[in-house]
Amino acid sequence: MSYLKKIGALFVSSALMASMLAGCGGNSGAGAAASTDSANAASYTLVQDGKIIVASDLANPPFDYMDGTTAVGFEVDLMDAVAAKMGLTCEYLPAMKFDSIIPLIKQGGKADCGVSNFTITDERKQEIDFTDPYIDSNQGVVVKADSDKTTAEALNADGVKIACQSGTTGEAWAQENLPKATIVSLDDPVQAVTGVSTGIYDAASADLPVMKYLCSNSFTDCQVAIEIPTGEQYGIAVFGIFRTDIHNFF
Repeated sequence: MSYLKKIGALFVSSALMASMLAGCGGNSGAGAAASTDSANAASYTLVQDGKIIVASDLANPPFDYMDGTTAVGFEVDLMDAVAAKMGLTCEYLPAMKFDSIIPLIKQGGKADCGVSNFTITDERKQEIDFTDPYIDSNQGVVVKADSDKTTAEALNADGVKIACQSGTTGEAWAQENLPKATIVSLDDPVQAVTGVSTGIYDAASADLPVMKYLCSNSFTDCQVAIEIPTGEQYGIAVFGIFRTDIHNFF
């Protein structure tokens, strides 16, 4: 099954996702109700009472992005379901740069968690904690549909420009595997693919599901030329006492 089909299957109602999340804990019937009551009564500290405040770049369709002035996407639905299961509401901060989210969560006082296609890595786990993973992912490299640079060998050359989102595993892959190319760090993958579409960059590297979605919907003049099996998994970035409680819902 393609990544887009897998993602499409995950866009279920909040009620169904809440049921799925409860099932992950192995509870049922009265046991599930007891677990929920216990979690609701838990002594954790939130930035605002009764709310989960989420930090995100809101620039990774179909996971999280802005539809006008409204945050939408699978991860937004996921967090609404988690909040509802915990007896809370969910509120997103204004979009911020991806590489500023983990420092913000670690600092405390402004957001309870970060949700923005965060790959769980050993390096990040030294700074922050993660919930159990909720999606598997790989990396993808996008080029113009008529480009002759469709392999890593062709892209790894002097004068080639590769656009990446700053602080991401896509940027790390490009830096490691395309050392002869010039790596250009940007704020989000939409900017990166826009640059490929307009001819500013030769290619863009980012999460494969996002790249496939963008090429199928917004940038049909581009294609995913390389699919890289990195075996990544996304988790919600959390810190402090709140992490114990949110873990109960995965």
